[in-house]
Amino acid sequence: MISTSNARAPMNLVMASVMALGLGACGSFGGFGGSQPAQVAEPAPPPEVPATIRADEIVGRWGLASFQNPADRARTEKAALSQCKNPYVIGAGASGGVIMHLADQATPQELRLKGSPGGKNYIGPAGPIGEQDREILSFDGRTLVTRFLDKDAANRYGNMVYVRCSPRA
Repeated sequence: MISTSNARAPMNLVMASVMALGLGACGSFGGFGGSQPAQVAEPAPPPEVPATIRADEIVGRWGLASFQNPADRARTEKAALSQCKNPYVIGAGASGGVIMHLADQATPQELRLKGSPGGKNYIGPAGPIGEQDREILSFDGRTLVTRFLDKDAANRYGNMVYVRCSPRA
């Protein structure tokens, strides 16, 4: 026969084990001070600002040249106009953008016109304004001047001057 004092020790051990398992389960299911870190919600991306220049306004045939020194702009516009015999063609994209080259890319692709809260306009891949984009420095319908945001590309290409070519006869 088992005495009462000897039977309590194994029973206490079993009860302590069950309670320990129960408390351990609470922690793994997000109960008492779970070990999983609290999830922090990422801030929503800023709303996309539409450009003040429409894609259809820059689609067409353009003479292209570039300058580094702002004093050379007038001369560069004349040089760009002389390139209309072999124009750079900005095409209309299938989803509302324009077909142009990115810096150092041989194949043109569809790019977006983007606005910014400060009122500046950009041309670049879909998404937020980034290093692959170019800023539109000026546009009057006849002349478009852009500069790449990437400092290396901006140094190599300078300010790109596009002068609209007259319609073909």
